[in-house]
Amino acid sequence: MPPKFTPVRSAPAGRPRPAVRWLAAALVAMALGSCGAAGDEDGLPVVVIGAPDSIFEDGLRLSPGAQLVRDATASGIVALNAEGEVVPALGESWIVTEDGRSYIFRLRQLTWPDGEPLTAEDARTSLLATIRQLRGTSLGLDLRKIDDVRAMTARVIEIRLTGPMPEFLQLLAQPELAITHDGESIAPMQLEREGDLAILRPTPPESVGLPEREPDALGKTVRLRALPGVQANEAFSQGKAAALLDGTVFTLPLADTGPLSRGTIRLDPALGLFGMLVSNEQGFFAEVENREAISMAIDRAALAEGFSLGGWQPSTRIVPVGLPGNGPSLGERWAGLSIDQRRDRARERVVGWQRRTGQAPRVRLWAPEGPGSDVLLRALSLDLATIGVELRRVQFPQGADLVMIDRVARYPSARWFLNQFNCELLRGPCSPEADELVTQSLRPEPGEGTSTLLAEAEGALIAREVYISLGAPVRWSLVRSGLEGFSENSWSRHPIYALAGVEAW
Repeated sequence: MPPKFTPVRSAPAGRPRPAVRWLAAALVAMALGSCGAAGDEDGLPVVVIGAPDSIFEDGLRLSPGAQLVRDATASGIVALNAEGEVVPALGESWIVTEDGRSYIFRLRQLTWPDGEPLTAEDARTSLLATIRQLRGTSLGLDLRKIDDVRAMTARVIEIRLTGPMPEFLQLLAQPELAITHDGESIAPMQLEREGDLAILRPTPPESVGLPEREPDALGKTVRLRALPGVQANEAFSQGKAAALLDGTVFTLPLADTGPLSRGTIRLDPALGLFGMLVSNEQGFFAEVENREAISMAIDRAALAEGFSLGGWQPSTRIVPVGLPGNGPSLGERWAGLSIDQRRDRARERVVGWQRRTGQAPRVRLWAPEGPGSDVLLRALSLDLATIGVELRRVQFPQGADLVMIDRVARYPSARWFLNQFNCELLRGPCSPEADELVTQSLRPEPGEGTSTLLAEAEGALIAREVYISLGAPVRWSLVRSGLEGFSENSWSRHPIYALAGVEAW
């Protein structure tokens, strides 16, 4: 797993870091939250960074805030706990056959809100419907390993795969795969909406067929609100929230003064994608060599310093080097060249293109708004200037040559990373060859290794230069001192019911 991030509060001697002041100011504001009185008398107040109505999305492509709500109010067969570990949910136990292709779950004796029992046929129908609806999405591509779903008995369901997938349980724990029946769900919490406020109350156990418990043993009510980054930070710093979730490098805000308190900022060792997707294949970007030149010019180690995060892992690859369960690592690109040597080669390509076309190379980049984006774009502008390329920021992704992407992986496999660049999903250059290799890996022929096929697929994507990797995504939260139920994890999953002290089953 990726190493744990730690804030770096001092710069090496002789190496000024302009971003240190920015991060330090933000950390100051973060500390103010532990001094406030985010009272629990009307429920535990929690904020998530996002548009105010984003937590109420009800589709198959959910914002982080909507995922929090879905996770609390609609359970799947399994779930991820606060530590990011797979735990039972509607499925109370399971076995995996020796060949790794069959997962057999025994469902809990629960009832739907209308009093009807939860059955294996209910779970089967719900899963198959969701799989159909997810076609054409990256999650739908992830689910292609599922070969069949069948109800073995009233409470036993089997999911068969095309081949072994050690990460399957984690994939099955995604909020989008919650089990529903006639629009109803069985979950640890229930949702009430008051304007932009989501009120999440513990589900009375007797309403789902479980023994009644004393009210004091049910856990807290949570009052969840989505706010833009600056307002969310203000809410926390003023003591109006016990936790702030889903911070990214783009949303880490500027702040004023105040005492710096330890233990408030929490950083996930997130696994995923953080870089720039090539979205244009015309002009300067029509040539693969030019797209590679842009990537070669970026000093990723310097970017890490600018983030002021110890342990952040820069990378030049799509699939992280050393990913658990992955095949032999191909290593970082251009490992034998210094940054100056890389820039010399990149500059030669830029000059050659200028001479052939008589044009000045300009790159249009889209990135989310936020102070972190400003810091990042300044650094990237300086990097590209070293090879004679001007970087311009555009307001909308549709007008960009490069689009900043920042995604946390759903499960630890090369397949997840490669599926993000499937030709069905991309507007810019892609690799049909890579897609075919990933498809072959679902049912490898005798003598073919899955890891080998996936490594070849990554090589095909790199050859097309469809993506400029920068490193691992950054995910941060603010947590009030004494709040239980929060743990850093590689998936940045922080269940609301865990924060509320709700015992799911």
